[in-house]
Amino acid sequence: MKAKDLDKLGLPRDHELRKAASRTAKRALKTGMERGAVKARLKKIVADPEPFLDDPDWAAYARAAAALQPAGPSTVTSFAPEYAGLRREPAPVAVFASDEAGPDPEAAKQMENAAMLPVAVAGALMPDAHVGYGLPIGGVLAVEDAVIPYAVGMDIACRMRLSVVDAPASWLTDKQPRLAKALEQETRFGVGASFKDRREHPVMDLDWGATPVTRSLREKAWDQLGTSGSGNHFAEFGALSVHEPIPGLEPGTYLALLSHSGSRGVGGEVAKYYSRIAQQGMPQLPKYMRSLAWLPLSSPEGKAYWAAMQLMGAYSHANHELLHASVLGALGFEALAVVENHHNFAWIEEHLGRELVVHRKGATPAGPGVLGVIPGSMADPGYVVRGRGNAASLHSAAHGAGRRMSRKEAKARENHRHLQELLKEREVTLLSGGLDESPIAYKDIGAVMRAQEDLVDIIATFRPSLVKMSAD
Repeated sequence: MKAKDLDKLGLPRDHELRKAASRTAKRALKTGMERGAVKARLKKIVADPEPFLDDPDWAAYARAAAALQPAGPSTVTSFAPEYAGLRREPAPVAVFASDEAGPDPEAAKQMENAAMLPVAVAGALMPDAHVGYGLPIGGVLAVEDAVIPYAVGMDIACRMRLSVVDAPASWLTDKQPRLAKALEQETRFGVGASFKDRREHPVMDLDWGATPVTRSLREKAWDQLGTSGSGNHFAEFGALSVHEPIPGLEPGTYLALLSHSGSRGVGGEVAKYYSRIAQQGMPQLPKYMRSLAWLPLSSPEGKAYWAAMQLMGAYSHANHELLHASVLGALGFEALAVVENHHNFAWIEEHLGRELVVHRKGATPAGPGVLGVIPGSMADPGYVVRGRGNAASLHSAAHGAGRRMSRKEAKARENHRHLQELLKEREVTLLSGGLDESPIAYKDIGAVMRAQEDLVDIIATFRPSLVKMSAD
C-alpha cells in the first residue's frame, strides 16, 4: 500500500495506526485480496473498529484505530472547562540545583510555562531536569482539581524495582555467565517486544473495559506483559552496599537485581488519547502550551483518564514483578528485600494546607521516610534513598542522572570502541544497549545527588556490573 493511499485514508504520519495499516494491508494483499477491497476495509475499520477487535487478520489495525476514536458518550463526554486565561504571575516553583548540576535552561522555560496555567498552585524542578513534552522531565506540578496527561508523561507509571537476593555479591565475577543467561532468556526489550508464550498475572483480570482506549489495548498489553521498553530501560545485576538498615537488610554488601521500565506502548497510547481529548476541549490555550492541556478531575474525561492511569500503574508493576520473578526463579534466588517506586504519575496529596493533584514527571516520590531508587547510567552508581519530606519540593526528588545531550547527539559523539573502553574501565559487562545510552550522554549522578541533599538521604549504593538494555 503506497503512502499516498494511506494519506487519502487520513491516517496520521508517524503513528502506530499508519504502521499497522501498512503491515495489515501487505498481509491482506498477499492472501489475494484486491487492493480496492483492502482500502475499503481499512476505511471501514477506522470509522468503526469495534467489530474487528477480535478478527485475527485485522485486530492489530483495529486496536490502533480504536485508540484514535473519540470517546464514547457513555464513558467520556464533551467538556468545556472554565478558562479565564493564564495567570498574571506564575505559581511558585522551587528549583533544586548547584554549581555542579541543575535543570537545562529549556526545561526551566517549560516549567515556567506550566506555572502560568490557571490550575497551577506550586511546582518544583529537580537537578536532573531536561526537556520533555509539556512538563519537563524532572518537573513536579501541583494543580487544583485537574490532571494533565502530558504532565504525567507518555510512559505512565515508569518505575524502578530493586530486588536484593540471597546470594553473595561474588556471583558477579564467579558466576557471571549464569546471571547473563538468566537475563538473556527471561527478559525482552524494545518496541513490540513480547514472549512466545503469554505470561500470566492478575493485572489482566482488572477492568480493562473501564475506558475505550484501555479496552482496545488489552490484547496488546497482554502480548507485552513482563517485557521492557527501549531507550533508557534496563535490567541489571550489581553489588548493593547498604549503609543504613533497610527493612529486611542489615548494613553490608549484597547481590541485587535492578530494573527500570514502565507501561510500554500501551501507556503511551493512553497518554496520547487523553491529551488529544484535553487539547480538543481547550482550544483557547496558546499553541506553545497545548501539551499542557488539562482535564478537570471531576469531569467524566478526568475520571476516565484517572482510571486508565491507575490501570497503567498496576500494569507497569506487573511487568517488573514478572521480570524479577522470572530472572530470580531461573537462578533459584529468593528476594530478601524489595524497593519499588514509580516516577511518571499523579497523586492526590495534601500540600499548602489543601488537597492537590501532584504530577511527578521523571521525579521520585520523597515523602518523609519513603524509600526510592535513583539510578545513574549503565556504568554509574545508583542509590537507594529515604525521602526527607521537603515541602518546597512537594515531597519529590530526581529520578536519575538526567540527560545532558540528546540521543541524536550521543550517537554522533560516541562510538562502540570508546564505549567498550569506558565499560571495561568501570568493570561493567553490557549484554546489549545503544550508543545513545552511553554514560557520556548523562549528567554526573554524584553531582545530581549532592544538589538534592535537602530532599533525600542515601542509605545504599548500587554499582551495576551486568547490564541488559534494548539493542542499538
